[in-house]
Amino acid sequence: MSKTETKARDGQAMPDVKTAMVGFLSEFKDFQADIKTKLHNQEERLTMLDRKTMFAGRPALSTAAAEEGAAPHQKAFEAYLRSGDEDSLRGLELEGKALSTAVAADGGYLVDPETSATVATVLSSSASIRSIANVVNVEATTFDVLIDQGEMGSGWATESDSSIETDTPQIERISIPLHELSAMPKASQRLLDDSAFDIDSWLADRIAKKFARAEAAAFVNGNGVDKPTGFLTHSIADDATWSWGEIGYVASGADGAFGSADALIDLVYALGAQYRAGAAFVMNSKTAGSVRKLKDGDGRFLWSDGLAAGEPARLLGYPVVVAEDMPDIASDAAAIAFGDFTAGYTIAERPDLRVLRDPFSAKPHVLFYATKRVGGDVSDFAAIKVLKFSAS
Repeated sequence: MSKTETKARDGQAMPDVKTAMVGFLSEFKDFQADIKTKLHNQEERLTMLDRKTMFAGRPALSTAAAEEGAAPHQKAFEAYLRSGDEDSLRGLELEGKALSTAVAADGGYLVDPETSATVATVLSSSASIRSIANVVNVEATTFDVLIDQGEMGSGWATESDSSIETDTPQIERISIPLHELSAMPKASQRLLDDSAFDIDSWLADRIAKKFARAEAAAFVNGNGVDKPTGFLTHSIADDATWSWGEIGYVASGADGAFGSADALIDLVYALGAQYRAGAAFVMNSKTAGSVRKLKDGDGRFLWSDGLAAGEPARLLGYPVVVAEDMPDIASDAAAIAFGDFTAGYTIAERPDLRVLRDPFSAKPHVLFYATKRVGGDVSDFAAIKVLKFSAS
């Protein structure tokens, strides 16, 4: 082979080697970058695992990691509360625990079922008439209660005599309209943006507290105008002349005071025997303080504390509900009620709870206008009696 041919061959081989080396270096760099990325991701996962281990045993916060495992309706509802993202609520199906997509004309949305259930639980456990009344869920604007005021007539018959016509019971219809109850808690946008802020619990707690105060007052003293009708709003009459539509009373025997402890015994037995089994006393804290000082003829206190934690105190063997909206002991005041409130007072409510997010009216705070519909009224006037602090 000549020198000319050898040079030509070497000149052709050198570019091929350079090209191969450039390709190899490029692929090696890509491989190196991929390894670095994987190591970085692995380091982040280990860091998150260390944080979870470090905070184990502490109350769970609503972090992004926790939100990843949350139900779709919870994610959507929290997104709406934090940022007002209405699109996050659309497209969800109403199945089981999912959020309803029903939208009110004013832009309000049905609350996440778990939050709504939390509010309902707090209301039911509060010291108000709700805890002992008959509570029903309705879908209409009113709830009708049918009451049999009398018993069907009957008589003895002989084998040969013909039967005689007997009295037919009278049916009374009581209509309980539903009214809108509202609460408007607020929070700063910065607080809502904090991923560690448990917005569900906060909202449920604020709504429940405001609803509980408003309901408790209305169920006792509400005038029925845009609110429930309280049982003390109805006229009261001496139990000796009591008639349907009135609340019967027993006098304490002294003006604005107890004539004697016997007045409480008279109150108990003024209630029909069919109601006494499920009856309870209702009074406020100030009245309870006076009652628990009363003694019988043998010097024993009429009041006894609950035998176990969580059990209500008892007066003459009946539970006592302390409702702060009951009137204080005063002249002619009906400061103590006694009755079977499950039969005597009905609370009708719609099960849904709506929230309207308003980020404009109270900047830099965000207002949450929460509403529900609830009504209440006496459903059996014979099931409730009161102690009137008067001489007669």
